[in-house]
Amino acid sequence: MASIREVAKVIHGQPARDGAGVKLTRMFSRDEAELLDPFLMLDHFGSDRPEDYIAGFPMHPHRGIETVTYMLDGYVDHKDSLGNHGTIGPGDVQWMTAGSGVLHEEMPQEAKGWMQGLQLWVNLPKANKMMPPRYREIKKEDIPVFDLGNGSNIKVIAGESQGLVGPVKDLVVDVKYLDMSLGPRTFLEHEMPAERNGFVMVYEGELIIGDKHPKTVPAGSVAVFGPGDMYRLGTGRRTAKFILASAKPLKEPIAWGGPIVMNTREELDLAFSELKAGAFIK
Repeated sequence: MASIREVAKVIHGQPARDGAGVKLTRMFSRDEAELLDPFLMLDHFGSDRPEDYIAGFPMHPHRGIETVTYMLDGYVDHKDSLGNHGTIGPGDVQWMTAGSGVLHEEMPQEAKGWMQGLQLWVNLPKANKMMPPRYREIKKEDIPVFDLGNGSNIKVIAGESQGLVGPVKDLVVDVKYLDMSLGPRTFLEHEMPAERNGFVMVYEGELIIGDKHPKTVPAGSVAVFGPGDMYRLGTGRRTAKFILASAKPLKEPIAWGGPIVMNTREELDLAFSELKAGAFIK
């Protein structure tokens, strides 16, 4: 018999600054690394004031993780040490596997209006920490959308849902990443295998999650799923927009130093010594 997942924890985002002073909301980070394994961090940036974001994220390193940048509004220019460069706009995704090491920058374009997006960090398994880095840019039109009716839909960025398969292939970690919209007074049930960890981040409206003990999760919050093999989502009078992500936990030790995440302190120290010596890029 199916078991509906209840909400194990609600996390309210905290104001933060990163890069060259970009104002953002840190939805979760180190404190939830074990609970949300393999997801390490989620940032939400959103502002209609260019001074909040225009300084961007100048060239900086990553090793041992994947970064997934999903734009909701506005445009960001990207370039990296692999020679990649491009621009992602509303509905586009940048999926970067840092692996053994990459230097990159992400610089928002000044916008008349709202600049909004999300960046998710996914931990890499020990066996893949030092894999060759790679970069994938996915355009909005390449992301399949399933229409649920009543103004509701599911955009399948990675993984599978409703028979649709996301465009991000050859995943190191089997991540399911969905952008979902549920119209007013709509309910949805879907499977999420018991061995997976998962969360929802609401960025517009509010979402009702659970069955016997439903919780209303407002915009600007993350809901962590408890045990079970199904989830139940619903709305009240307003449309809710949110991302939903899930994956099997790695259950490996984490040594975390800013933009570099390894398994041991020795590996972390080596990474920073290589960065200092100019030997970071393999």
